[in-house]
Amino acid sequence: MSRVRLEHYSDVYQKDLTNFLLPKEQEQFTTHPADQLARLTGDQTPVVVTTDQKAVGFFIMEQSERLKHYTENESAYLLASLSITKSHQGKGYARQAMELLPEWVGKEFPGCNEIVLSVNLKNDAAFRLYERTGFEDTGRRIIGPVGEQRVMSLKL
Repeated sequence: MSRVRLEHYSDVYQKDLTNFLLPKEQEQFTTHPADQLARLTGDQTPVVVTTDQKAVGFFIMEQSERLKHYTENESAYLLASLSITKSHQGKGYARQAMELLPEWVGKEFPGCNEIVLSVNLKNDAAFRLYERTGFEDTGRRIIGPVGEQRVMSLKL
């Protein structure tokens, strides 16, 4: 298996992310990386999952007003819009990325002591991924664009 890395987004990855494909059934649960980049705000950090210097995945780390819906912890960061392009799914890249995340966040956001996210109740695959990589269901529920979401947390 190729080595996975987490990298800050740069234009080097623009073509890979523009050509990014998601399976139809996953499109309802996440935002395409190109769309996410087009509406990026100053409190969002785009992160690229790479292997062999190619972008195979993408997510956002943010610390914004939205965080209040997930946790009272002002030192937390929100992980949003994680996706792996269709041709690279099933290779363990999402799992590897989430396993790298705590150390990477510790270096990039030294004040962060918790990562939170929400996952749609219908998205079992994503829930299992997050659970296997240390995230815990907080019991909190929020309403997302396509229904109820469970809030998950990883303490650092």
